[in-house]
Amino acid sequence: MGDLVSPLALTDKIYYRGVSELSSRDSDLAAVVSRWGDPPFWCHAPGFSGIVIAILSQQVSLESAHTAFAKLETVVGAIHPEKFLYLDDSTLRGIGFSRQKMSYVRGIAHKIMTGAFDLKGLESMPDDQARKRLMEVRGIGAWTADTYLLFALRRSDAWPSGDLALAKAIQELRELPTVPSSETVDQIAETWRPWRAVAARILWHHYLNERGRASSA
Repeated sequence: MGDLVSPLALTDKIYYRGVSELSSRDSDLAAVVSRWGDPPFWCHAPGFSGIVIAILSQQVSLESAHTAFAKLETVVGAIHPEKFLYLDDSTLRGIGFSRQKMSYVRGIAHKIMTGAFDLKGLESMPDDQARKRLMEVRGIGAWTADTYLLFALRRSDAWPSGDLALAKAIQELRELPTVPSSETVDQIAETWRPWRAVAARILWHHYLNERGRASSA
């Protein structure tokens, strides 16, 4: 792991090494790669825009979150805190923000602009420390913090506990009678360290392809 950049951050080369290693260790993950090919290295830009897409993704479909994010980009161009704060409620509702998500993102934008929240500083923090700092901010719970670590900071072992698509993918691949609990899913994921973020992408790859939704990612 000596060629990792930043604290456990993935590059293309390291990511596909993780896919190969997991495929050699886990027959279920290997079956996904064999059937559907290597999973895409899905990522978001770090910083404010990465936080915005993470919050938009809370409790909605992937398609809904991506549609809203694309509308926001159409309205403001590059997504920066100061630009976001200029948008009124009506504009944000039209984009796809709920009242609660408007409040969350406005609060985060204000914290960034006043220096109360240093997003850039997260990039050099260990996973646990970065996760803790994220969760101190209103609107960022465990799942949102974990997905920011996974997609934006590209941490190799980030794991979004409680993600329903991951649980359903595991149910299907392991032929379980019911969707496993978050606790069971997390226990299974322990066997994929230090590549849990890679395993998550393989599982999402299965979930989306099985439902004909690969193009939505």
